[in-house]
Amino acid sequence: MTEVVDTIFEHFRSGGAGAYLGEPVTLREHMLQTAYAAEQDGAPADLVAAALLHDFGHLIHAGPEDAAEHGVDTEHEDVGYAFLATHFPASVIDPVRLHVAAKRYLCAVDPAYVDVLSPASRLSLELQGGPMDAGEVAEFEAEPHFEAACRLRRYDDIAKDPEVVTPPLEHYLPYLEAVVRA
Repeated sequence: MTEVVDTIFEHFRSGGAGAYLGEPVTLREHMLQTAYAAEQDGAPADLVAAALLHDFGHLIHAGPEDAAEHGVDTEHEDVGYAFLATHFPASVIDPVRLHVAAKRYLCAVDPAYVDVLSPASRLSLELQGGPMDAGEVAEFEAEPHFEAACRLRRYDDIAKDPEVVTPPLEHYLPYLEAVVRA
């Protein structure tokens, strides 16, 4: 295992057991379910890795776990991206950086999409700027990995089921090792 993967796994183990922002799963369960959904969908290794890491910023930001309930956006996608950017390629880190924007985008281009969001995700949507306007939509669609970010977002949305059993964290080691920069 590389040093950065060791560090990531340590954060999963030490910080992932907390409640996930008003959802019925822990943060670790949510991230594992997101990776599992990507894997079950036949996503490439870089997208499975992004799915596993998409909320890594929640594990390392300095804000409280219930920040959204106090009207604060922790910008976890930027925190995670900043940490991961020197270790992973754009095909992994851009979907991580864009997964919140993807929620805003999908709400703008597909009005029915908001109905799939959990109450906690709807609350954070408002803190994150609400649905995109036409200019933001065009800017988002110009991102090289916007489609991967939208796929990741959909995996994220279904990864909140306390009944889902996923493989353990170690199962995803080959995905991370396949894409981490030496």
